[in-house]
Amino acid sequence: MNPAVESLYREGSPNPEAVDNFVQQNQFPLVEPGRVTFVYRGKADEVHLRSWIAGLNTAQPLEPLQGSDLWALTMELPEKSRFEYKFEVVTNGARKLVLDDLNGVFAHDPFGANSVCQGYGYERPGWSQHDPAARSGTLTTLKIAGDAFMETRDVEIYLPAGFRRSRTYPLLVVHDGLDYLRYADLKYVLDNLIHRLEIPAMIVALTQPSDRLVEYTCDQRHARFLSEELLPAIAAKFPLLDDSNARGLVGASLGGVAALHAASCYPRNFGQLLLQSGSFAFSDLGRHKKEPVFDPVVRFVNEYRNHPFVLADKIYLSCGIYESLIYENRSLVPLLQGQGMQIFFEEARDAHNWENWRDRLRQGLSWLFPGPLWMVYE
Repeated sequence: MNPAVESLYREGSPNPEAVDNFVQQNQFPLVEPGRVTFVYRGKADEVHLRSWIAGLNTAQPLEPLQGSDLWALTMELPEKSRFEYKFEVVTNGARKLVLDDLNGVFAHDPFGANSVCQGYGYERPGWSQHDPAARSGTLTTLKIAGDAFMETRDVEIYLPAGFRRSRTYPLLVVHDGLDYLRYADLKYVLDNLIHRLEIPAMIVALTQPSDRLVEYTCDQRHARFLSEELLPAIAAKFPLLDDSNARGLVGASLGGVAALHAASCYPRNFGQLLLQSGSFAFSDLGRHKKEPVFDPVVRFVNEYRNHPFVLADKIYLSCGIYESLIYENRSLVPLLQGQGMQIFFEEARDAHNWENWRDRLRQGLSWLFPGPLWMVYE
């Protein structure tokens, strides 16, 4: 049992005042080296932790603490881990998912908010937070008309602080770019890393699909849009370096698949790839176990596994060890290395979420696009 919980019961069942003091004097969940204790307060028939960690039961029961309205669960957790969760509370047969009211740390994604467990030794990177000393880049909208999707699309463009048309810049194209802004603080990351000279000043195109489950599942139109329409439109409007190694693609989850597929359709057109928790589903024998929407992904990955070739010069991959995709991402690494491409693979004690991807951006971006700081000291 956690020491704080033990102290609450040292003299027998606690009175309500002792429970109030316990809640007020502690930060939840209760974190120790190698383990964490979750606490829920309230009347219920059952309380479960829903953590979405691959390899663990989706719902783990909390136990009622005698003589109080507290529930607790202690679980092992390696140091520097991070994951997101909710409580499932059952009352009179009704089930509902709720945030942890005792924990003030939340993460957001397109589906809402989750509570965050920050294991022993984990700290949010300072470079991912607003730094008033860092000069702020600006966002502008570029309209791109094209034949690939037979429509005009708005693409947000990040211009670095001090942008000048007399200079030329690298280009980074980010799939789900607006989500990276909202949920992974991409603008803070870019401002800070450029300010600290860890990456060069660069232009960043933030793309959003109209139908993600179609466009990002190996749609030839998407690859065409990136290379034949988006890239020329940006080059006509902004001063870019004329070098494929100064162009990169970024994507997470299905966005990682979309980036890899686009690179396979236009090899080395983008010399740098940053792929995070890519949904690289494949099948060695028989039918895959994913939803039918993954059929084109499996065909693409199976074909590439059978006939690999050079896609880019450098590829950074990351994946959380608490997500089921870790197997697919690990499997891809030696295949890519075998083609002679430079590969950097990073695993994190986290799961499939935006803050996991945020926390890996410094390593990925500075390895693919080393700024003046790394050029001097490496």
